[in-house]
Amino acid sequence: MRRSESPPQPRSRARTRSGDDRLSHLDSAGRPTMVDVGDKVDSDRSAEAECRVRFPAVMAARLRETELRTAKGAVIDVAVVAGTLAVKRCPDLIPFCHPLPIDGCQFAVEWRSATVLDIRCRVRTRHRTGVEMEALTGVTVAALTVYDMCKALGHGMVIGPARLRGKRGGKRDFSSDAE
Repeated sequence: MRRSESPPQPRSRARTRSGDDRLSHLDSAGRPTMVDVGDKVDSDRSAEAECRVRFPAVMAARLRETELRTAKGAVIDVAVVAGTLAVKRCPDLIPFCHPLPIDGCQFAVEWRSATVLDIRCRVRTRHRTGVEMEALTGVTVAALTVYDMCKALGHGMVIGPARLRGKRGGKRDFSSDAE
């Protein structure tokens, strides 16, 4: 077999909600491919993702005292900038993501408990494909940035879980509350 040819891969037998047993990023021979969205109609689409950062109690208390500022600067401000850049660069990081015009990107960061910081990212576009991956990429890069900004205080932080909270537009809406 020549180097450019790859053997056919077994297809997934897991069924999607539409009943199709094929994964959308595999061609008929089982090779990876980008989904063709050229025939789809533009529509308003949005997605929201969240990720948590858990801190050891002593570290969380210190960060609360300093209003989430470290020697590197304002933790949340830098995390939001990094997350926003990640949203815009998603197709550079995830091979089969389409480049999209981002109409809106908002972050919300708040203490969920004494030691858990909750980060949310909401992304909007008007396009032929959704922004779930952009929201997930944005929120996880923001969480990684929080880790980077705080690691001088210790490495006991835990990132996750990260999850899609919901999406609107396209074939169907999704809400994690409905599952």
